[in-house]
Amino acid sequence: MKARIPKNNGGAQNMNQMIRQAQKMQDQITELQEDIEARDFTATAGGGAVELVMTGKKTIKSLTLKPEVVDPEDIEMLQDLIISAVNEAVNNIESTTEEEMSKITGGVSLPGLF
Repeated sequence: MKARIPKNNGGAQNMNQMIRQAQKMQDQITELQEDIEARDFTATAGGGAVELVMTGKKTIKSLTLKPEVVDPEDIEMLQDLIISAVNEAVNNIESTTEEEMSKITGGVSLPGLF
């Protein structure tokens, strides 16, 4: 008895289609990464006493302190507020990146891409 091997003429075509889809997804991801890096993200702490603007590349662009938050007797509070604002900005960037990337990838995690 001879074994029948199914003829699959569409295999190469399906592979080429998958490669094109992967390339399109990669291009969309690169475009989104560039877009996010160009954006500014603003975070505040202490009811607006500290305002921080950070780029999508996670570089601090500006830091604004209201005069009433600068108390020479309580430097630790000011430090905590600045740290809080920085952490909030970083979290905003990461959550925005994750949310917008999942729209492209369909929620599939692609290690090393973002």
